[in-house]
Amino acid sequence: MANGKGGRRRFGSVRQLASGRWQARYRDPLTGQLRSAEKTYPTKTDAEVALSQIEADISREQWTDPDAGKINFGKYADQWLKDRPLEARTRERYEGVIRLHIKPFLGGLTIAKVTPAKVRSWRTGRLAEVGEPTVVKAYQILRAIMNTAVVEDELIKRNPCRIKGADTYDVPERPVLSVPEVYAVADAIKPQWRALVLLTAFTTLRFGELAALRRRDVDLDARILWVRRNQGEMNDGRLIEKAPKSRAGFRPVAFPADIVPDLQHHAERHAGAGRDGHFFVGPRGGKLRRSNFRGDWVAAREAAGISVDAHFHDLRHTGNTLASQNGASTKELMTRMGHSTARAALIYQHMTSDRDRVIADKMGKAARKALGKRKAPPSPSGTDVARAD
Repeated sequence: MANGKGGRRRFGSVRQLASGRWQARYRDPLTGQLRSAEKTYPTKTDAEVALSQIEADISREQWTDPDAGKINFGKYADQWLKDRPLEARTRERYEGVIRLHIKPFLGGLTIAKVTPAKVRSWRTGRLAEVGEPTVVKAYQILRAIMNTAVVEDELIKRNPCRIKGADTYDVPERPVLSVPEVYAVADAIKPQWRALVLLTAFTTLRFGELAALRRRDVDLDARILWVRRNQGEMNDGRLIEKAPKSRAGFRPVAFPADIVPDLQHHAERHAGAGRDGHFFVGPRGGKLRRSNFRGDWVAAREAAGISVDAHFHDLRHTGNTLASQNGASTKELMTRMGHSTARAALIYQHMTSDRDRVIADKMGKAARKALGKRKAPPSPSGTDVARAD
């Protein structure tokens, strides 16, 4: 293309091919090698406009190598997962989602061919086959993979995952058991699980946190337990203990005096031996698994006359609701739950374990009122569970 004074174009060139179409050529800014635009054009003006756009992209540092997007997406996704610093259980979940819900449908394409239209079509097809939570997780992972391709590896210019709201879904509201219902299940369940039911309802710990709890983590005198580990179960049945996902996961959680006798009884009859023994163990003394407990939970729930399909995890929801109803602020509640975002904010709130015990006491008071009790049981002496070897 000539400039206004009859000279040659300063950036690139255009030429007409034997087919009659026009081709734009320019120097690769990375290698200096002469390369052609990705496609040809019907007119010389069209080719010059395309060349001007390429020049502008290079000057704004927005140019990407057209050949970079030709990498196979399936292989790129595998390498992406391999490079992520994930803990074992999370890596296993991601691998399953990629293998079952992403690669069979997009794995044969190149990175550049994973277009917004392809993503929309893939998502629609998955929603017709599997539940929305699974599709949301798959979409989140796909978006993360493509974001790496854009931001870190600069293989493509834009992330094709642009569906508004596709990364979230409305979680169905889970049932909340009343305090009498919690105690009804605790009364109906096998004795070795009674403390597990009550402690979950009044501390809102996750099952994995309860399974990893050691005797030394439970202080009945102070009415505090310490969450230091979390147990996860792999798809092949292996159990692994790991640190909480964030610093907020390492936390003390207070519980009301009302359940101290139940915890003391459990420590004496059912917990593992020694300070490092697990506070909750399986039926044969091994590590606690969900499968050890699920059948007994369902049977006790039915025996207690609870008609709703309440899962064991709903006790966590029940406890959070009870704490909120008895004065816990959102930040205090999220601290009990081990949520990192609230934890950071609470540094400035100067929250103490004393305040957490106040919350626990109010929960106990509400429980006694619901059960028709008048006063709290006396605090036992010498009840440090770590000493009950």
